[in-house]
Amino acid sequence: MEADNAHENRYASFEDLIRFHGHACPGLATGYRASLAAMKALGVERPYDEELVAIAETDACGVDGIQMVTGCTAGKGNLIIRDYGKHVFTFISRESGRAVRVLVCNPDIPEKSEMDDLRGKVFSGGAADEERRRFYELMQVVTERLLTLPEESVVAVREVSVEPPQTARIFASVACACCGESVADAKMRTLDGERVCIPCYEERASGR
Repeated sequence: MEADNAHENRYASFEDLIRFHGHACPGLATGYRASLAAMKALGVERPYDEELVAIAETDACGVDGIQMVTGCTAGKGNLIIRDYGKHVFTFISRESGRAVRVLVCNPDIPEKSEMDDLRGKVFSGGAADEERRRFYELMQVVTERLLTLPEESVVAVREVSVEPPQTARIFASVACACCGESVADAKMRTLDGERVCIPCYEERASGR
């Protein structure tokens, strides 16, 4: 069962997210719920271009949910990741100028504590087969709970004042004087009178 039936299927389904991300997990579920809550709060549909901006304060699984539901992507320049290790997401509508900050809550899910206790053993490779089986069983249960709990139990949404970043710019490509590879001209550095790419600049500057 999915959150609010993906608002009558106007947005990507959770199954779509699983196919994109590769597996179902609590992080993906919270990114999904955060995206739906933000778009509902802002009164926007999934944009075709850069009308919506997302700022993620984590680089974890939930970011893939945001990309699928909101259409904000790094390639378009309207998904910005500031990895503070916080499951917090800010969404900005360029058209209305409104923004919301969405905090993922810590709902009371009894199975989550046991899942968290097993996590370290599973990902360190020290878990027995039965512990691994139990961990993934619990992960499925927690994921389903996060999809079906009331919105206010999963996320807290508040309106904020945030200036949207500049829209994505397209730069001309020029050849690095050192390695010869093409580089966006805005990313070039000047060293000894030559225009070079950042890796070459750092390598040559550190060798001085």
